[in-house]
Amino acid sequence: MAVEIEESNGVAYLTLNRPEKLNSVDEQMAGELLGAIGNVAAGGSRAMVISGAGRGFCAGRDLEGAKPLTEDAEAILTDTFNPLFEAIRAISFPTIAQVHGPALGVGLGLALACDLVYVAESAKVGSPFANIGAVLDSGGHRYLVERVGSHRALELIYTGRLISGTEAAAVGLVNRAVEDEQLVDIVRSLAEKIAGGPTAAFALSKSLVQRIEDEHPTFDAVLAAEAVAQGAAARTADYTEGITAFQDKRRASFSGE
Repeated sequence: MAVEIEESNGVAYLTLNRPEKLNSVDEQMAGELLGAIGNVAAGGSRAMVISGAGRGFCAGRDLEGAKPLTEDAEAILTDTFNPLFEAIRAISFPTIAQVHGPALGVGLGLALACDLVYVAESAKVGSPFANIGAVLDSGGHRYLVERVGSHRALELIYTGRLISGTEAAAVGLVNRAVEDEQLVDIVRSLAEKIAGGPTAAFALSKSLVQRIEDEHPTFDAVLAAEAVAQGAAARTADYTEGITAFQDKRRASFSGE
C-alpha cells in the first residue's frame, strides 16, 4: 500500500509510503490517499499526523508518466489532487504535518493543508515550478501570500528556490523547525497532548479560523460567531469536565465528547 494508517493514543498516523519515489504521488496513490483521509476523518481519532516514509515527506506529483502534449493539466488538478487538500482541510479535528526531507509541489500543499506544520531543520520545502514551466498550484499562492507576503511569495515563485526547514519557520511558512533527530518525538508528544484536549471545542475554533481566512468577517461578526461557538461548547461533556476540574483544583480529563 502506498498509504498506511496506524492509531495510537487517539492519534491517527497517516504515512505516505512510496519511499523509492520520495513519496511522489501518482493517480493510484492519490486515490489511496483520498480514501485514507476519509477513513481517518470518519474514525474515532482526535488528531492526525501525516508524514512520509524514507528520505522525504513528498516530492510532489510523480511526473514520470506525464504527457505534456496530450494531458489535461486542469482536470488532473481538479479531479485528482485538489480533492486531497480539500479533504485534509475539512477534517474537523487537529491535523499536523511532520516534514523531513523534500516537501515539494503537491507535497508542500499536503503539508500546508494541515493545521500545524513541524519540519526538520534540514528539510527542503518549496515549489520549483519555474524549472518545468508550470504554475504554482496545490493552494500555494494563498499559503505564500498569507504567510510570507507577496514580495517573498513572488521571489520564491520566480526563482523556484527551495528553502530549508529553518528558513521556512523563520519566515512564518511553518510553525516550527526542530533538530532532525527530534522531529518524530516532538510531533508525537504534541499530537498526543492535543488528542487529549477538548476535541469539540477545538473543532469549533478550527471552523472559526477557517471562516475568518475565507470570509474576512468584521470584528463584530467574529464576536457573534464566538458567542455561538461558546454556547455549543458549553453543551459538551468536556466543558462540564473542564469547569468542574477547575473548581475542584484538579487537571481535567477530557473524553472528546
